[in-house]
Amino acid sequence: MREVNPLNEGWSVVVPYFNEENFLAATLTSLAAQTLRPARLIFVDNASTDRSRDVADDFSRAFPEIAITFLSEPEPGKVRALKTGIGAVDTEFVALCDADTIYPPRYLERAAALFAARPRAAAVLAFGEYRGARAPARALLRLKWAASAALMPRQAHSGGFGQAFRTSVLQRAGGYSNDRWPYMVADHEIIHHVGKLGGIAYSPAHFCVTSDRRLDRRRVDWTLAERLAYHLVPHSRKDWFFYKFLASRFERRGLYNANLRVRDWEAGSA
Repeated sequence: MREVNPLNEGWSVVVPYFNEENFLAATLTSLAAQTLRPARLIFVDNASTDRSRDVADDFSRAFPEIAITFLSEPEPGKVRALKTGIGAVDTEFVALCDADTIYPPRYLERAAALFAARPRAAAVLAFGEYRGARAPARALLRLKWAASAALMPRQAHSGGFGQAFRTSVLQRAGGYSNDRWPYMVADHEIIHHVGKLGGIAYSPAHFCVTSDRRLDRRRVDWTLAERLAYHLVPHSRKDWFFYKFLASRFERRGLYNANLRVRDWEAGSA
């Protein structure tokens, strides 16, 4: 692995979106305010039918100094959109960002500092704080996340909203793949897969602010028993856990990544 200084290297940010016109502008504005300015933003339109692309175009005109690449992925599913976006990355580091999440101004700077402190780390993960959560609840969640990361440092303790990678390692691992893993919790599967090639870095100070949009998670989430099994199964058996045990259960229940496109679970849905 080439020795680099992440604070001096270029960063790409990949933002896939599907019908996110109500959230996308705030996300992009937070990315434009980063103290470590990304070299390139890569937008991936996953066949939106609303004004999401117009919002992205408006942002591009408002910030002409930011290099922006517009891509489209017609096949449904965030995993496919991420694969398309990652395929266009040519910088040393890449952050994968959700279109409904707010990123604090030092988000990329903190990710770069964690990579600099952990030269063998393949990924840096940020914790998620729900919008509107009170300070005591945020403090307790940070303690929980920090303890979980300290006890189980090779596992994912946050979602796809807060993932950053060394691009070469992510690409060597095959990145997100609908062929390998077409199901939900792809954000955990990719950390297991990439984690075979390097460590995972966390910090309680590294976080982003996520939206709490899901009212009904049955079509998009694993059960409590499956989540506990993920934490309890030893790392040496994680291939079996994902690709035999969990895959067969998700297949039976139809828990595919493309379910995220069905918004009957979203707050405010009809």
